[in-house]
Amino acid sequence: MLKKTLGLAIIASVAFAGQAYARDQIQIVGSSTVFPFATTVAEEFGSKGQFKTPVVESTGSGGGLKLFCAGLGEQTPDITNASRRIKKSEVEKCAAAGVTDITEVKVGFDGIVLANSKAAAPVELSKKQVFMALAKQVPVNGELVDNPYKTWKDIDPSLPDTRIEVLGPPPTSGTRDAFVELAMEGGAKKFDMLKALRKSDKKAFKAIAHTVREDGAFIEAGENDNLIVNKLVANPAALGIFGFSFLDQNADRIQGGVIGGVAPTFENISSGDYGISRSLYFYVKNAHVGKTPGLQEFIVEFTSEDAFGEYGYLTDKGLIPLSAEDREKIRNDATSLTNLKMM
Repeated sequence: MLKKTLGLAIIASVAFAGQAYARDQIQIVGSSTVFPFATTVAEEFGSKGQFKTPVVESTGSGGGLKLFCAGLGEQTPDITNASRRIKKSEVEKCAAAGVTDITEVKVGFDGIVLANSKAAAPVELSKKQVFMALAKQVPVNGELVDNPYKTWKDIDPSLPDTRIEVLGPPPTSGTRDAFVELAMEGGAKKFDMLKALRKSDKKAFKAIAHTVREDGAFIEAGENDNLIVNKLVANPAALGIFGFSFLDQNADRIQGGVIGGVAPTFENISSGDYGISRSLYFYVKNAHVGKTPGLQEFIVEFTSEDAFGEYGYLTDKGLIPLSAEDREKIRNDATSLTNLKMM
């Protein structure tokens, strides 16, 4: 199998090397959460006049990695953004298609928020209540049953007597991946029977903790987080799931819910106190550096202190910066195109 993979990689690389490379503009796909940050960097980069402004598309983390790993050449993207780390299976798919040299760039942190319209009362939930509201199956009287909860009050008498209605991202989204892992799995661990199941059968536990209900309480709203924001404004009874940056940019219209007693603020996410936060990345196809004009220079711009630094222009967009030490290491690895290593 390894010989076959290496053979395909060599064939793809040779074919790519012999192509006439016509594209003169960086192509970027991937995460809707990283999209506003990448777009801001692209606009800043293009405004300097040396290279064309990169084209940035929001396809979701999973969708972006699928396009990125399809092969080499001008018909495939140079960079993909991701609101989760690339999976080992995706690295293997990349390699099978000839994409063997990839540079991983962690750009900062983001919190995942459960937000609602400012026209409604603020939301305050525990991770356990989030799991009870959104899981397909939940424990009731020691048995696992299809989710019976229709209103928030059904879950806890202290919660509002309103229908559970949560707008969120599809399975292709890194935000969805992170939300089920950090929020729902965290809530599932609060049940003794599921905590015991996790010890005896981790795979079965994850299937329960990560499976979202499909009876209308959770509504897939696509990869466009701005659309979710608009729907929350139109429907004050609903909640929405998206990255902190969208809350930050729409703070005049929506408010972030308090989860586990902690509000989703810049300070709480950067300190690690807010319990639903994750790292953000972009991945570079190293074989395209030197072929797509400006690709190396774009990496330099994105990892500059002016961009992703503590007081960089991306913090104005809601990016939570890494430590100075981490930024220095990431900058060095990124600009030297250090190849990705999966631990």
